[in-house]
Amino acid sequence: MLARSVRNLIETPGGPRIDFAAPPGEAALAAPDSVSWRVFKNPVALFVGGVTAVILELAEPRVRTGVWEHSTFRTDPLGRLKRTGLAAMVTVYGARSVAEAMIAGIGRQHARVAGTTPDGQAYRADDVALLDWVQATASFGFLSAYDACVTPLTGSEMDRGFAEAAPAARLYGALGAPQSRAAWQAQLTAMLPQLEPSAIVLEFLTLMRETRLAPGPFSRLQRPLLRAAVGLVPEEVRTVLGLGPEWLPRPFEAAAIRLAGHAVDRLVVPGAPPSEACLRLGLPADWLYRGPVTSRTG
Repeated sequence: MLARSVRNLIETPGGPRIDFAAPPGEAALAAPDSVSWRVFKNPVALFVGGVTAVILELAEPRVRTGVWEHSTFRTDPLGRLKRTGLAAMVTVYGARSVAEAMIAGIGRQHARVAGTTPDGQAYRADDVALLDWVQATASFGFLSAYDACVTPLTGSEMDRGFAEAAPAARLYGALGAPQSRAAWQAQLTAMLPQLEPSAIVLEFLTLMRETRLAPGPFSRLQRPLLRAAVGLVPEEVRTVLGLGPEWLPRPFEAAAIRLAGHAVDRLVVPGAPPSEACLRLGLPADWLYRGPVTSRTG
């Protein structure tokens, strides 16, 4: 049942079918022993980190308007998150040629997205500054979620995780995305005056609270996982957004979430992107799940 629940978290019905096992031997944008390969295999970290990233994105008015008016977040928030998660999986685990083709397609879509915020700010989805912010929130969200909900990461591992995202970030057009914790903090500090509260943030959170995540064990963790995601948003941003204690995790929930994160971190799901990517590179399907990356040589 647990494996089926994990599959429900990562599968995207009706989405594109990506063969992570092909072409045989072709490297990904990130290496198998990278922090990224360890983090992105965990669906708890993916969900929590993805929601954290979206909250931070929606705090920026130009990103918020572009996302809310040109995507299906309002009508299909979970599906939209899953499609974003699939794109992240391709970026991390997919063969480089497959990832580059997908990213190029996303870039073409971004080039067609432009408009004006309700207060008159012009925006373009291919604006480098906005792409930098989106990339920064993704790196921060996923790394922080793994650190909080699965296994603590060292400072150097967090820095490696940020740096490992750089090749893909450049392909996406995010030329100034942060490559370390310090660079992320500097970017957050610089962006903070531009962030603002919005009813859309609360609408998104309400949609995620009411939309059923998956059948089985994870359905009972849905609201705690959502609160965990809010809890990872930097306090100064939560203050700007008006996200009070009612949106934060209860004291006992962190332990339950970490137990779930640990459980799925060693659960090999046949056919899932991480195991298929291992097979593509001639590694056993369970290679990523055998123990800490830092203690493995092969």
